[in-house]
Amino acid sequence: MQSRPRVRARVLGMVGATVVGVFLALQARINGALGAELDDGIAAGTISFAGGLVVLLVGTALLPQGRRGVRRLAAALQEGGGLRPWQCLGGVCGGYLVFSQGMAAAELGVALFTIAVVAGQITSSLLVDRFGLGPAGPQRVTANRLIGAALTLVAVVVAVSAKLSSAHVSWMVLLPLLAGAGVGWQAAVNGRVQQAAGSTLTAGAVNFAVGFTALAIAFSIEVLLRGFPELTPQPWLYTGGLLGIFVIGGSVGLVRYTGVLLLSLGMISGQLIGALLLDLLLPAAGTGISVSTVAGVLITLLAAAVASMPDRAGRAVPRLPR
Repeated sequence: MQSRPRVRARVLGMVGATVVGVFLALQARINGALGAELDDGIAAGTISFAGGLVVLLVGTALLPQGRRGVRRLAAALQEGGGLRPWQCLGGVCGGYLVFSQGMAAAELGVALFTIAVVAGQITSSLLVDRFGLGPAGPQRVTANRLIGAALTLVAVVVAVSAKLSSAHVSWMVLLPLLAGAGVGWQAAVNGRVQQAAGSTLTAGAVNFAVGFTALAIAFSIEVLLRGFPELTPQPWLYTGGLLGIFVIGGSVGLVRYTGVLLLSLGMISGQLIGALLLDLLLPAAGTGISVSTVAGVLITLLAAAVASMPDRAGRAVPRLPR
């Protein structure tokens, strides 16, 4: 049976993950609006990552915690046992998610794209938890976790069901499916970076630097083919990167308490809640509140509650050799 402090930390971690998901929904609204203004999703993602990266690099340079984190991270990489170089590449997955949005969201429709991302994310989260790739260590694949994961996917399907009629299934569904799988792995390795550096600020800076580099390469190729997009003068459209700092920082700080699966379920719940609040308070043109969206939010909350129920049977699975 799990100790009360551990259960309390997990519950608080789930609440925190839900709040992070609300920020993620707001960031998605802003980045989506920027992408529409520029008519270029990759450009919008690159700008978003660049804004967050600048703030984090300045913070890392000015704050003692950030400088200590860089030294600890460098030492962990040089020792060869504390952290592997490939564990610093989580940001590539964030860049790939943005790339897949630009490549496949219009073709598949946002509804099907979202379902594919969530399916990949949940599957990946179960696996990385099972093999202990995140800082929370190995997590058993229990009936509660499987039921919670399945309910979350059902919730997302229900929430976007009104838009599924316009979805077009093609081989491109593999792109968001792989992107979702990458999101689960990203949460695990970013948590390892934070653990090694002892600094959420440093881990966030590494994530943004890697993600920006990947997106900048894709954007450079796109500029050669299409030219540079015309920038919009609306300053609020450039704030997505600042929100991304809270998203990445929150997920990096919470994953060691929740594990990757519960972090993912909490964030998905928060995204649906955030989308519902945005539609209520700041509705976009042509959108409205549907019964299916409300039902999806309620099901995700139930799913998160079921998955977070403490496991009373069995022992933890062994860690993989490193």
